[in-house]
Amino acid sequence: MESPGHQADSKDALHRAVVALARRAVERHVRGEPPGEDRPLPPGLPDRAGAFVTIRERGELRGCIGSIEPVEPNIEQEIVRSAILAATQDPRFEPVSVDELPRLSYTVSILEPPEEISSISELDPAVYGVIVESGNRRALLLPGIKGIDTPEVQVAIARRKGGIAPGAPIRMYRFRTTTFSERPEFD
Repeated sequence: MESPGHQADSKDALHRAVVALARRAVERHVRGEPPGEDRPLPPGLPDRAGAFVTIRERGELRGCIGSIEPVEPNIEQEIVRSAILAATQDPRFEPVSVDELPRLSYTVSILEPPEEISSISELDPAVYGVIVESGNRRALLLPGIKGIDTPEVQVAIARRKGGIAPGAPIRMYRFRTTTFSERPEFD
């Protein structure tokens, strides 16, 4: 049996490794360097899972992209893919430049499988992310977003994000995440 101190060290090592993997992927890609070989992550994550990477510049959103279901063969490649896409393909922003790299901080969210829910009362935006679907439209909001304090606000923002009319019938799914955040040095 592991001692509590060893478990904390293992969690800290995993936390640092996950965030460092996202950071290295973006830095290499933006600088035009080859991907490189990263060491496997320490134990503690599923082999495959959906993953989102959120990039902030001085605390402000700079990019966020990921996948609900895994598209890569392993979690490491899923994180790398999401990090690069968040830095270069988020349609709300220009691609990250080399000059911005030192000012960026990273959050990696590993998604648990979504479960369909029948009522908004089954949501808690601090605990669960939400996926809303209507026809061929779909949108996702991660849990714990600052300023989203009620399920009603969470679903309304997700509807708007997905271009789903307020009265349109929707299917809702909730999911939990395991989140790894880098503390920015410029707070």
